[in-house]
Amino acid sequence: MGSLMQSEPEIEKKPVGIRFLEHIKGSKLSYNAYQAIVLIVTFLAYASYHAARKTTSIVKSALDPQSPDTGLNTLLLRFTSFGSSSGAKEEGGWAPFNGPDGTVLLGEIDVAFLAVYAFGMYFAGHLGDRMNLRIFLTVGMIGTGLFTSLFGVGYWLNIHSFYYFLIMQMLAGLFQSSGWPSVVAVVGKWFNKKKRGLIMGIWNAHTSVGNITGSLIAAAMLRYGWGWSFVVPGVVIVMIGFVNFAFLPVNPEIVGAERDLDGVDSTEKIGNSVNEPLLLSSSDSETEDKKRAVGFIEAWKIPGVAPFALCLFFAKLVAYTFLYWLPFYVSHTAIEGEYLSDETAGNLSTMFDVGGVVGGIMAGYISDRIGARAITAASFMYCSIPALFFYRSYGHISLLANASLMFLTGMLVNGPYALITTAVSADLGTHSSLKGNSRALATVTAIIDGTGSVGAAVGPLLTGYISSRSSWTAVFTMLMGAAFVAGLLLTRLVMAEVAEKIAESRPLDECRTPVDYEQGHVMEV
Repeated sequence: MGSLMQSEPEIEKKPVGIRFLEHIKGSKLSYNAYQAIVLIVTFLAYASYHAARKTTSIVKSALDPQSPDTGLNTLLLRFTSFGSSSGAKEEGGWAPFNGPDGTVLLGEIDVAFLAVYAFGMYFAGHLGDRMNLRIFLTVGMIGTGLFTSLFGVGYWLNIHSFYYFLIMQMLAGLFQSSGWPSVVAVVGKWFNKKKRGLIMGIWNAHTSVGNITGSLIAAAMLRYGWGWSFVVPGVVIVMIGFVNFAFLPVNPEIVGAERDLDGVDSTEKIGNSVNEPLLLSSSDSETEDKKRAVGFIEAWKIPGVAPFALCLFFAKLVAYTFLYWLPFYVSHTAIEGEYLSDETAGNLSTMFDVGGVVGGIMAGYISDRIGARAITAASFMYCSIPALFFYRSYGHISLLANASLMFLTGMLVNGPYALITTAVSADLGTHSSLKGNSRALATVTAIIDGTGSVGAAVGPLLTGYISSRSSWTAVFTMLMGAAFVAGLLLTRLVMAEVAEKIAESRPLDECRTPVDYEQGHVMEV
């Protein structure tokens, strides 16, 4: 509960933007002001990551403008693609993606990006717990912007080599992997567990805001040439990267922040029990600094990490299939008997992300209110199954029906995805078994989201293959199956939470004791 003041040399490590703000103010910033800065800067940072990531899905229809009448049938595509100019732009697509296997090649681009992203995530978390997160995140953002822009530069250089685009996406994916472990670790160090689900649920809107912004920018730039759809988001993320470098305080200690105790406890009380504080006093922090960062295998053994990581595998498989293929699907599906333009389809697809914002906030709020993360996540996943079915079956009736069902699907799919990657990851990264060691946040976050990203790579790849060789009905069947398995993987934790709630409702149970994932239960927040 003491001051978090650090020695003078460490205070000198304050970001230059923080020093500037304090110079203007004439005094130190309050703890709440630092928290606001952290939320704003990390929100902008990860929104820009997703804006850069979203462009590929919008540009797909320009690279591979298949006739809607083909139903993505590869055999018929061969008759429509032969004889097209290798340098064809816009109307004729862009070689090699306008060839007979264009859909499959785009799927391979997606899976390459996400495979490297998932692989890099495990290392990013390991490095993030051992490096200055502000610098680490800045390098990741600049690298992401560079290689995203270089993908678009292929438009002006008239590049038609599949391997050029493949390598650019892989390198962009590698740098993108630095983002999520970094921002969650920083936010987790500034906020305790009280209302973390709601706070991080609102904060996690950056994912959908980034997707919406990326969709709108990429769709608007298509009329000037698809290269601009990559270059503009690339430049934006580099600019925000410099803002991050100038203003982001990675933890309270480095800026000498002093916790405001009004309404905020440094300890978490549950009935008669007390959990460890998320942020330690100055004397405790000196001991913490001497602790080694938690290893990769050790982090996997933290109770609850494995089931939530595996659940996220299937949750992200569904979410990222929509992220990469929804605009393409909408533009190649007749709505009220008409096919939408690439730009209109891109704009309409943002309804999925709008629903995602609402879903993330709802999941966080509900899980805080009932004190049950697993029940909330599993419930959302099970409810997404009928939503997926109705969107596929009735989305073509009208624009209103499509937008409404897309919103509902986005809310139910992205709700548990947001909850697991934010509040659950932060909870597990500060689990009681770590005995106050906060140097596991980035590693645990990377394990959970990295495992999820493997599913995110598999989903778009399977979609490209299934849609071109079977039908979109088969794709949606796959997505419904994945949502069911995601919910099923949390069954053990859900049963433990239900048993706990039943026990709490008994009149004689006056004392509530925190329970552990290790015993098949879920810790309370």
